[in-house]
Amino acid sequence: VQLQASGGGVVQAGDSLRLSCEASGLLAVRYTMGWFRQAPGKEREFVARIRGSDGITNYTDSVKGRFTISRDNAENMVYLQMNSLKPEDTALYYCAAKPLSLSAKWKYWGKGTLVTVSS
Repeated sequence: VQLQASGGGVVQAGDSLRLSCEASGLLAVRYTMGWFRQAPGKEREFVARIRGSDGITNYTDSVKGRFTISRDNAENMVYLQMNSLKPEDTALYYCAAKPLSLSAKWKYWGKGTLVTVSS
């Protein structure tokens, strides 16, 4: 299983970016896919997730209304549309996957893509 995240970059506050995650070796529809981030000097935190079975999404409070997670099951892709970016969104963003069962833990992780937001 491989998760390949891309789309990071350097932007200014208020700009938008779209991150992409290509999953190989698994069927994304059978997994919950998520995005996490880790800012310099901080622990990794949950950002958003989308369930493969029904598309239900969840977000951390700090990104609600600004970020949108989506998926293309046919292409095994997951996206994170990030609008109205803030300097505090600066972080290494990771794509992850876990089985659909409620008790499942995040099993697969990709390498991160760096997002830098300047003020």
